[in-house]
Amino acid sequence: MRKIYVVEDDADIREVVLYALKSAGFDAAGFESGGEFFTALEGGLPALILLDIMLPGGDGLGILKRLRGSAQTKTLPVIMLTAKGSELDKVKGLDLGADDYITKPFGVMELISRVNAVLRRSGEFAETRGKMEYGNIIVDDTKRAVSVDGKPVTLTYKEYELLRFLILNKQIVLGRDKIMEAVWGYDFEGESRTLDMHIRSLRQKLNTAGVHIKTVRNVGYKLGE
Repeated sequence: MRKIYVVEDDADIREVVLYALKSAGFDAAGFESGGEFFTALEGGLPALILLDIMLPGGDGLGILKRLRGSAQTKTLPVIMLTAKGSELDKVKGLDLGADDYITKPFGVMELISRVNAVLRRSGEFAETRGKMEYGNIIVDDTKRAVSVDGKPVTLTYKEYELLRFLILNKQIVLGRDKIMEAVWGYDFEGESRTLDMHIRSLRQKLNTAGVHIKTVRNVGYKLGE
């Protein structure tokens, strides 16, 4: 039975989410603050984390940043829960490494669907972990590191996942919807601006190797000629 941690300071919401998860067959535990949550992590890692963005003594984005900065938890699937619904808030959380984003209020069926989708996606990515390369670009999943011509390249969490997905599907034309589903989540509503912004940034950071990322007009992108 897969365990899910819920970090939510609102007791009513926390109990509803825990009940829904347990009814769906998950082993779920709830925490009111980041301190309680990190104490629990010392006893073992869950399969997924549902993390509220507004918490006492610190926000969820700070917790997310700490998770992604640790070798032990940097790949743990995280879904953000928040009352904020602006595109800027979504992009900020996703760029820090969130796997999905649910805006309150949300339905129980939607929550379980999102949880299953993220778990499925993270499982598929885990099966292909290893060292990959295309031309002078090397992506080393064991270290979560990228280099071009042997020189390290610093990417954000989502830039890394985007490059990784492109390399896994090199020479294949990928539609925008397919890329958004694989990297951001199946129903992320950030529109194509978010994807275009990340492609542009990724090309710049890869320097001369950025030319390998091709735009396919009216379709999406591909890595390779």
